Amino acid sequence: MLEREVIQSVGFRNIRENGSITGFQFKIRLPYYRGVFLCQLRPGTLFVDGERFEKEDIVWNVDGVDYTWEDMKTDMDTHWNVTRPAVLKVKKEGGLSQGFHDLTYGFCFTSSYMPPIMQDALDPDEEAVIFMPEFGKHVNSRRLIIV
Repeated sequence: MLEREVIQSVGFRNIRENGSITGFQFKIRLPYYRGVFLCQLRPGTLFVDGERFEKEDIVWNVDGVDYTWEDMKTDMDTHWNVTRPAVLKVKKEGGLSQGFHDLTYGFCFTSSYMPPIMQDALDPDEEAVIFMPEFGKHVNSRRLIIV
């Protein structure tokens, strides 16, 4: 079951590959009442304890498949369902230390029935001028713990 918050508490952990910690991951849910195709997504910047991670440094895992930002821009076939969280994987040698971490992540998405002028103004790192609850917030923050 998904939590109300966009940034989920379940799934926040370091990534271990070949015996070394190579980064960390966390899960997000889609704050929209219907799913979107990957090409509709506009990923933003991730901040963890003030450290900045660009969208190019984040791999999205949707339904068990990894996608870079470059992959997502042209993927009109993969659909992210509102009932399934996406796993965001971030490269960071050594991962994150044990304890609490403050995450802030922004993303938004286009919609076929919204006027182009509104979609051109979408900025995943800034809250929308006009907030419509059915589209969710663009920027979400949460304090999580790695044990």
